[in-house]
Amino acid sequence: MTTEGFFKSSKGKRLSYLFMRHPLTILFGYIFVFLHGMCLYPFIDKPREHSDCLIAFVVHVAIAITITYFFGWVALLLTLIIPCFIADAIGSYLFYAQHNFPSVSFSDKAGWTYDKAALESSSYMKTGAIWAWFTANIGYHHIHHLNARIPFYRLPEVLNAIPELKNPRTTSLNPMEIIRCLRLKVWDVETQRMVGVRGRKAAAEKPCVKAQEQSSDPGVIVEAENH
Repeated sequence: MTTEGFFKSSKGKRLSYLFMRHPLTILFGYIFVFLHGMCLYPFIDKPREHSDCLIAFVVHVAIAITITYFFGWVALLLTLIIPCFIADAIGSYLFYAQHNFPSVSFSDKAGWTYDKAALESSSYMKTGAIWAWFTANIGYHHIHHLNARIPFYRLPEVLNAIPELKNPRTTSLNPMEIIRCLRLKVWDVETQRMVGVRGRKAAAEKPCVKAQEQSSDPGVIVEAENH
């Protein structure tokens, strides 16, 4: 969402937009992203197209009930809840950060192309070999968007083989980089970069305030459309 579009939206829509990008929502990705966003919401929205989402939810609940029945609540926490909580929190952040990072770039319909969107609107996240193994090379996100049919184990090979892919827009798991990514909320068309929303409302309202001040001068007429 652009800065202008954000502040022109209803309060409810703004709150919903910020909620989905809030650090706590990402932390509780097990609930908000997996159970709700990937299982329940798609099925409720379009039951025929997303029946598999309901199946995934039912299977997950069935596994939880089975573990609890045979082994108790402690086993449920240790074998399902805590591992899923950690994995989904990490996964939620990875997907968030690879589209919301300082050097990301977005284009309107006039300047949009498939390859440009893939290479400039998604990142190459620098990770070590262990992280790359556990996340199936998710760091090569820009190549995945360029061609989703490339197997994950060949993504590093593609990066090294194609010169145009060797200087991607990057992010990392450095704590300061994580903080910077989490602060980004909206796309500012004027500066052509992602920004936070704090202080932006006041900046957006300055033209209106200035116009109102001018309109208080008897010698100046300001039409309502300018507000």
